[in-house]
Amino acid sequence: MSPPAAVPPAIESPAAVLAENTQFLINGADMLFASLRIRDTGLPPQHDIAPSEFAHAERAKSAVALRSNRRLPPAAITPDPSRPGSPPPVDYNGLSWPSVGAKKRLEATPEEKVERLDKLSGAIRTILECIGEDPDREGLLDTPTRYAKAMLYFTKGYEENLQTIVNNAVFTEDHDELVIVKNIEIFSMCEHHLVPFTGKMHIGYIPNRRVLGLSKFARIAEMFARRLQLQERLTRQVAVAIEQILRPQGVAVVMESSHLCMVMRGVGKTTATTTTSSMTGVFRKSTKTREEFMHLVALKGGR
Repeated sequence: MSPPAAVPPAIESPAAVLAENTQFLINGADMLFASLRIRDTGLPPQHDIAPSEFAHAERAKSAVALRSNRRLPPAAITPDPSRPGSPPPVDYNGLSWPSVGAKKRLEATPEEKVERLDKLSGAIRTILECIGEDPDREGLLDTPTRYAKAMLYFTKGYEENLQTIVNNAVFTEDHDELVIVKNIEIFSMCEHHLVPFTGKMHIGYIPNRRVLGLSKFARIAEMFARRLQLQERLTRQVAVAIEQILRPQGVAVVMESSHLCMVMRGVGKTTATTTTSSMTGVFRKSTKTREEFMHLVALKGGR
């Protein structure tokens, strides 16, 4: 008795395949963007994109720490699990967005600092040798040490923290209109190519009965800029830091800069500039408020 003939699989129509793929994409999009949906709480949200419960808890701890001038426990610098790869929330444990090795550098003894400088100088000497130079010739003899000291200065923001910078310069004031500090010069280092990017930052906020000493805005921007950075991250870090410190009605930060990694290498476009922004609170949910800020910093029309 011969075995039964195999039944060929049914061939789905193109329309059925398209419908199945479309439903798969819709289901995937629902899962991907579930955390970004606007809250429906009956109250006006502070942000269009709802913060996670983790973010709410960390903001509350940061606010309490600032008022009581105490240090947060190590748990305060745990990365937000809802945003993989994002920097941890603002903390007051002496690092403010630490990176691996920053704490060791911050707490280094004088002997360890000398050892670090010697190690970095040796690395620079190796670079000179690898590009075909003679590190022992007169013009380059002290270059490794000079550059090592310069690099430590370029990244001195790793040794600074918000608590020291703010230094209790938060004052109660009945002012609820826009405050802007603009044209803050920024010098930072691109973390991809270790070359500079420079530009200007504009910071605005609408107080909620608390104001910050004006010089502190420039100091906060300087602290985050003096690290290996991305312009996008730098812009966001400054905005979130000010929001954590003041709990205002909203914060707006815009930065324009020129990146030498685009100017002196790669595509070689000397006139190209990059503009980034980070908006919270009323600046994010109110078009008029956002436009007023952009007009006052002369960036109207997205320029």
